[in-house]
Order: sequence, then structure tokens, then C-alpha cells
Amino acid sequence: MKGLLAHLHAPIYQTRLRVLTELILPYLHEGDSILDVGCGNGTLGAKLASAAAGKGLSVKVSGLERFPRGGEPIPVSSYSGGRFPFDDRTFDVVILADVLHHELDPDALLRECARVGRRYLVIKDHQLAGPLAKARVSLIDWAANAPYGVKCLYRYNRPAEWNAILHDLSLTTEGLYSSIDLYPPFFNLLFGRKLQYLAICRIPES
Repeated sequence: MKGLLAHLHAPIYQTRLRVLTELILPYLHEGDSILDVGCGNGTLGAKLASAAAGKGLSVKVSGLERFPRGGEPIPVSSYSGGRFPFDDRTFDVVILADVLHHELDPDALLRECARVGRRYLVIKDHQLAGPLAKARVSLIDWAANAPYGVKCLYRYNRPAEWNAILHDLSLTTEGLYSSIDLYPPFFNLLFGRKLQYLAICRIPES
């Protein structure tokens, strides 16, 4: 079953990578250092670096992962949770792509991301909006993570809860996408659009 799910998920994942790269790329600057927190196999970071190079931008992308898989296309640091192994304001851009809903203490994780970031914190996650939202998000969450043994907590925020989270951290949005065509057309009808959330957040200077 896990092998079948991984096989079916592969083309969906490639579309996801392309769309996320297209949405994040306009916010990158020449010479940016980028940290992908919970980077998994590192493919999002690698695709961002490649797309940036295609636009004439040189960026440096690294990852942070509790259980590095080995062989990632970007440098990956390991950590055991809690405080990141980086100084304050080390990275220009910090990315959290579909990580928070797996985290037992998402507020602490967000604070760490904001601590080590200088300019932007990019949050990509799910949101509960529309009919049967919880059931639909839970299904796509399970299907995407079951092949890799990633535990699902099935905890997702509503739009108002996302707004409150950003407010509490003094994060302001320079780009907010509350409906994203993240998957191929048929899958978007069930699992994309208003179930997907992306915020490009400006990190406070102090």
C-alpha cells in the first residue's frame, strides 16, 4: 500500500513543487541565504535554487531536519527539536512548507523560525475552509505522508486562526494566498484551492 501511495503521489508532488517555486521565487533577492525547515528530501530547496539561477539570481539554500535522509540535493543540518543550531538572524528567508501541522508545539517552531530569519518567513500549510474541509485535508495529509512513515496529527487552522497566529508573532504579510491551485486539475477540486494556505511574512527587525 505504501509503495502504491508513493507512486500515485509522485506526479502530484511535482506539480506542488512547481507551483510553490513560482509563488516564492518573486520574493528572493540576489545573494539570499535560505533555510528550509523540515526540508524532507530537499527537493523544494533545490528547485528554488535552480529557478533562481534561471532568473540570474545566486542564492544559497540549506535545510534543517530532525531525521536527515541522506543524499539530499542541498546541505542539511540535523537537530533534535527545540532551539535551532543557528544564531539570530542568520538567514534572509526561512521556509516552513507543510511542517507546522505535524509539529506538537507549532508556536515554538514559528518563534524559532522568526528568530533565525532576517527578512521573510514563508509559511505554507493547510487551512480549513469550505465543505468537509477537515475530512478532505486529513485524507490528502495521510496519503502524502503515510508512504514515508510521517505521523499525522490532523490539526489544521481556520483562516481566522492563521490571522491570530501571525498577529501574535508581529508578522505582517507581504504576500497572502488563501486559495492555491497546488495540484493537477482533478485533485485541486478536492484537495487544493481554499484548503491550501501560503503567507510570505515580513519578520520584524527587533
